[in-house]
Amino acid sequence: MSMMAGLAGSPSGHLVNTIYGHEAFVPDYLPRTVELNSELVFLLGEATAVVGKLAGVGETLPNPHLLLRPFVNNEAVSSSRIEGTVASISDLYRYQASGKTRADVLEIVNYVRALDHGLEQLQSLPICVRLMNQMHAILLSGEVRGSDKMPGNLRTGPVWIGQEETPVELARYVPPPPDRVSDLLLDLERFINDPDVRIPPLIQCAFIHYQFEAIHPYFDGNGRIGRLLIIMFLCAKGVLTSPLLYLSAYFERHRQQYYDLLFSVSEKGDWNSWVEFFLRGVKEQADAALDMLRKMRDLKDTLVIKLNERGASGNSLRLLDELFAMPMITTPYAAKILGISVSGARLILESFRRDYGILDRVHDEWPRVYIMSEFFILLAN
Repeated sequence: MSMMAGLAGSPSGHLVNTIYGHEAFVPDYLPRTVELNSELVFLLGEATAVVGKLAGVGETLPNPHLLLRPFVNNEAVSSSRIEGTVASISDLYRYQASGKTRADVLEIVNYVRALDHGLEQLQSLPICVRLMNQMHAILLSGEVRGSDKMPGNLRTGPVWIGQEETPVELARYVPPPPDRVSDLLLDLERFINDPDVRIPPLIQCAFIHYQFEAIHPYFDGNGRIGRLLIIMFLCAKGVLTSPLLYLSAYFERHRQQYYDLLFSVSEKGDWNSWVEFFLRGVKEQADAALDMLRKMRDLKDTLVIKLNERGASGNSLRLLDELFAMPMITTPYAAKILGISVSGARLILESFRRDYGILDRVHDEWPRVYIMSEFFILLAN
């Protein structure tokens, strides 16, 4: 018997026979209204309050393009780790500092680039299939896993969810056949952008994430694009003014529950359990983001005082700002961002290392790499 038999009586969709000889699940269009039980109403209130607080803090950030980068980088690492990428946050920063990379680091770099592109395009485009395809093309560009899986294009064949090498007959979940994908995505696009959808944005976001994962419109990269859509939607809706809230770390910590609850929507129509899990993640990650911002500000204030007490130059203070976006840095990179000579940049970096204890040197790296170790300790806590 097919593993998909349990979906036969689903209230959230239906099984279809495919030309490939197996059954696939076609999710229903998303509902345009929702009824909340008392627990969800309470959770929604808590999550909305802390996200509102995070949005308010985001509006007051000095140099937001610098302080946002650690959040984006952490999200890229966590989301890619769910897909089996083993590179770390320090690997990503090392690449950004020196340009030296390997395939798994490039996967994370592509995630950052896809998110940056998506957020930039929101100035002129709504969240739509066209934009999803653009982000997907960036995600799978270069010599990375999936680069041969039609980057930027919807799949033209079947996919299924299971362990590697699992035959389709033993797959836990088989997404809709390719001829149904475009229609389902167009309805998802309408659901995202229709102002008449009367669902609180955080719950609407949970619905969007489920539906995208259920459709699985690409041969590869679906999980990462689905998680990117979360922050894209929250920014597009104005729930957040800065991209500060990411759920990949929460999904990674509760990976099996994450998968099980998504499947439970397909199998039983259990939206409540999925939405509850999603809202708890929103609250947890928003609280974590607020705590991280506070620690970053405290660290920066302490270091600014240290520099000012010793009459540090304006370039030194500018470099300190940049270190919160680039806590691993090379002399040529420092010279470029400060607009000074390489020898002048080296003097500042060495002063940060020798006189202030702000930087350490990474051995066996050329060009020489400096690291703000205290910042990485902060990221790890």
